[in-house]
Amino acid sequence: MLTAIDHLVIAVPDLAAAIKTYRDLGFSVVPGGRHPGVGTDNALIVFRDASYLELVAFHEPRPDHRWWTPLRQGGGLVDFCLQTTDLLGDAAVLREAGVDLGDPEPRHRVRPDGVEVRWTCVLARGAHRGVAPFLLAEETGRAERVPAPTPHANGVTGVGRVTVAVPDLDVVRRWYARALGVAGQEFACPELGAVGARFAVGPHTFEFLAPTGAGPIRAWLSTRGASPYAATLVGAPRAVPLDLGRTWGARLALA
Repeated sequence: MLTAIDHLVIAVPDLAAAIKTYRDLGFSVVPGGRHPGVGTDNALIVFRDASYLELVAFHEPRPDHRWWTPLRQGGGLVDFCLQTTDLLGDAAVLREAGVDLGDPEPRHRVRPDGVEVRWTCVLARGAHRGVAPFLLAEETGRAERVPAPTPHANGVTGVGRVTVAVPDLDVVRRWYARALGVAGQEFACPELGAVGARFAVGPHTFEFLAPTGAGPIRAWLSTRGASPYAATLVGAPRAVPLDLGRTWGARLALA
C-alpha cells in the first residue's frame, strides 16, 4: 500500500551553497552523506509529517544518471519517492498499470558520521521518472536513513501538495487509480492553462496537470518534459512563494 510521500528530490549544482540558501530561507538542513558508486551527495530537510526534501548534488559527472539531464536543464524538483508497506506488491501493481519500473536494487549511503545506511528501491525509468514514483524498503531502518525532524524557523511542518506536469492526463490517471484504488478528482486549472487529476496519498496531495493550450504547463513540458512542476509546503504562518533563485530552481510555496 502506498501511504505517503517519503521525500521530494531537489537537484542542485552546489550542495554546500544550497544548504546555506535553504538555511537562510528558514529550513533546518542536515548533511546526509555520500551515495558510493552513484556520484551524489545529499542533505535532508525533514518535516514533522515524516516527509522530507532531499537536496542532491553530483560530485562527479554522471550523464547516465536519471537526474543529470534535469539538473543540466536548471535543476530543482526532479523526482519523488513514496512510502510503501509492500515494495514488491506496489511495484507489481504499478507495472501492471503501465508504469516502466526497474527491478529492485540495493542502495546505500554513508553518513558524515561514517554510518552506512542501506535500503532497496524500485525506480521509474525513462519518461516515467518524476511522474511515477520510485519506492523503497528499509534495510537498516528509517531512523538511520532519516534524522528526526527539528523545528524550522519558517514554520513549515510538511508537504501539502505536489504538482506534476504531464502530456497525457488519461495515462497517468490510470496509473494512480490502479495503484491507489480511487479514480481521482478531475479539475480545471486555468491559471496554468491546464486540466488536472487530483489524488490523495495519505496526508499528501498530488495534482497531475496536462495543458489545454498555451501556458506555464505547456512551456514546462516543452523545456523539461513530464516531471514535477511545483510543491506547496504547509505550516508556515503566511502563504508566500519562495524565490526560484534561492531554492535553486525548485518551485516551492509556503502555505
